[in-house]
Amino acid sequence: MTKSYDEIVGLVRDALTEAGSTFREDKKEAYRKAIASEHSERAKWVLEQILANAEVAEKNRTPLCDDTGIPHLVLEVGEDCAVTGRMLDMIRKGVAEGLRKLPGRPMGIMGVDRERIDQSGGLDPDPAGVEAAPILIRRCPDNVIRLHILMFGGGPAIRAKTYRVFHKHDAQVVVDDIVNWATEGVAQLGCSPCTLAIGIGRSHFEAASMMLQAQVDGRYDVQSEMEREITDRVNKAGIGPLGLHGETSVIATFMKVGPQRASGVRIVCVRPACCFEPRIATVELDRGDQV
Repeated sequence: MTKSYDEIVGLVRDALTEAGSTFREDKKEAYRKAIASEHSERAKWVLEQILANAEVAEKNRTPLCDDTGIPHLVLEVGEDCAVTGRMLDMIRKGVAEGLRKLPGRPMGIMGVDRERIDQSGGLDPDPAGVEAAPILIRRCPDNVIRLHILMFGGGPAIRAKTYRVFHKHDAQVVVDDIVNWATEGVAQLGCSPCTLAIGIGRSHFEAASMMLQAQVDGRYDVQSEMEREITDRVNKAGIGPLGLHGETSVIATFMKVGPQRASGVRIVCVRPACCFEPRIATVELDRGDQV
């Protein structure tokens, strides 16, 4: 590792701030296309305001939403790279500094297990009291150590669903259930249009991890046949931006299918990510040829 402790902490800090305050370029373009094709004047106005909000947030490096989110991290590791406990400490410190810089909303709960569950421990006044979720680590084809930071809001978590589907040896059965779950979730969420994040795995953990990776790998300008079908079918429900009706309930669908086993069920995780999600930024922390 050639970068210093402070350099890596700074990279993580700045990436978290970027994740919480910016739209990727492909998302901006997806909103522009949605604005151009939307026929409902109310829906078009909402889409325009969301994009304008994103542009102001990016310019000022301020949060896209007052629910600034919980950091979720995906760490990619190349063949000749090594991740040490010291690097994990750097990432943790960078996340804390990023939450203070953004700033994140102070919504971490203090206390022991029971107090954290019932919130009797009180709010931690430090934005860094909102600790990151456990890190997901995966191999990558590039010989680098790359970190993806996503900020997860509470609304999509409330409307998300992870459950089993009896597939009946027909992928369409799974797609139909996904459409039904997504339509219900989008209608209840309120802060649409959504990006549907979907993972299919062999366990609840794997399905949720596939859902997380789907947001890392997904592109608004690249959609598979199944992703397009899901988006189109949910949009036909006419929920629209902020539930005000219209043609744009879902901007895109990001779906990742993991390994499967011989079984009558598939475990599916569907997250109706809100109009500001995925809030994501990516940073390269090191290269294998420098280790």
